[in-house]
Amino acid sequence: MGVAQLTTLLALVSMLRAQVVWLGKLDPKQLLGSWYILAVASSERDFVLEKDTRIVEGVVVTLSAENGLKVLSSRLGPDGCNQMELELQQQDSGWVFQNPSLGVLQYRVLGTNFRDYAIVFTQLELEGEAFNTVELYSRTETASEEALQLFNKWSKDLGFWAHQQAKLQRDFTCAQRILQ
Repeated sequence: MGVAQLTTLLALVSMLRAQVVWLGKLDPKQLLGSWYILAVASSERDFVLEKDTRIVEGVVVTLSAENGLKVLSSRLGPDGCNQMELELQQQDSGWVFQNPSLGVLQYRVLGTNFRDYAIVFTQLELEGEAFNTVELYSRTETASEEALQLFNKWSKDLGFWAHQQAKLQRDFTCAQRILQ
């Protein structure tokens, strides 16, 4: 690992710890409900090739029986709209959720006002590939200027390059399937 990569990694860990402390005082129930994913930054290998074809996704967050989170999402795939449900368990460190058996190593909210938007960081490991994403959740079909600025700030601060970021196409077909 080079010096620049190590410095970026240490800055990321420091920022995420500070945010976890802040969000640890909030009630996870505030994240519940329906959201649109309007923008994504990702280090996934094929994201750059696919980002121009990605459309708005729908997400519904509910509580599980064990006080974890259930995240139901709908996104466009090769066979049309696909739904996926993840059940995430809360880690001991407060406002961090995970399900390593499904490849979700971390799911955390980096910034939010809960009423209008949330910036969600996810660390994943799927099919031997580890990568991170930052997503802009919005309660409405259009994100506020505040939400977009916060998404751009977090994406940049976490080391995502411009080509690793995308505002998703405004097609709400798949999102509406679970948000209605």
